[in-house]
Amino acid sequence: MATNDAWLASVREETLEPALPICDPHHHLWPSRAGHYVQNRYLLGEMLEDVGSGHNVVSTVFIECGTMFKADGPEHLRPLGETEFVNGIAAMSASGEFGPTRIAAGIVGTANLRLADKAAETLDQQIAHAGGRFRGIRMGATWHPSPEVENHRTNPPPDLYSNADFRNGFRHLAPRGLSFEAWCYHTQLDSLTRLARAFPDTTIVLDHFGGPIGVGPYAGKADEVFVDWKKAIGPLSQCPNVVAKLGGINMVVNGFGWHERPKPPSSEELMRATRRYYEHTIEKFGVGRCMFESNFPVDKVTCGYNVLWNSFKRLTAGYSAAEKAALFHDTAARVYRLAPAA
Repeated sequence: MATNDAWLASVREETLEPALPICDPHHHLWPSRAGHYVQNRYLLGEMLEDVGSGHNVVSTVFIECGTMFKADGPEHLRPLGETEFVNGIAAMSASGEFGPTRIAAGIVGTANLRLADKAAETLDQQIAHAGGRFRGIRMGATWHPSPEVENHRTNPPPDLYSNADFRNGFRHLAPRGLSFEAWCYHTQLDSLTRLARAFPDTTIVLDHFGGPIGVGPYAGKADEVFVDWKKAIGPLSQCPNVVAKLGGINMVVNGFGWHERPKPPSSEELMRATRRYYEHTIEKFGVGRCMFESNFPVDKVTCGYNVLWNSFKRLTAGYSAAEKAALFHDTAARVYRLAPAA
């Protein structure tokens, strides 16, 4: 149960286009999580409650969150514990006994690429222990000099993507058919573009629009941030090996302040407040390189699952059936090599 359930329940909506197949390519799972997260337990049951709120979610992709690492053994192999934990949940879901949605049909784990060649063993072990579900890794790069902007839990250097050791580890992804999830702030997008150009054979998935910051030195400067973000996203979109996730913009760091309101936003309010990021990204990348994401339960600080996907459907009300299929399911299914929608 989320600690803001009563607040979220104050906004209820009918599900729009309930038959439209959805692949949710970005969510987390954890048995416990301290800190500012609104839901300290998010396992199969909690995930099923959200995906069962009205939309036709046929499959999901788990994204690493630093949970259930092994307590002992070689340091570089400890992230394997997270993959094994999630693969167990995925196997439960694949039995069909918990409904038609295939939770964690794809798994994105983590590995310390700064260990260079030693990271190759981590990747091979992840593949071997994921039951054919392992698709790539994420290694957070979010860093900012302001103490008011939270850095990634792994305490990355200011420019992780240019780090020589990191790049020596990064080169092991493409030969294994693995993708890389890029979680950075909008102030770091130029560095990500240089990484994408240096490794054109590696698929890079941009998480959360590249993290436009709206707190600390950027509070009250939404228009300025958007202009700076647009300047940086253009060159990145020209890299054919980069695809973009559309979502994850409802976190506290994004500065919209939804969680401070008496009631959460409706899907209409949510769509109108954030639509310029979605529309510009779709314009630059095209629907074949864009996919909607939930980023749950992190974005649950702002809205419920049903409201979030309703906001995406309002945004695309005038899109063609083929465009909607790409954005809601097909791009994600292709990038993460999942089964096609029935």
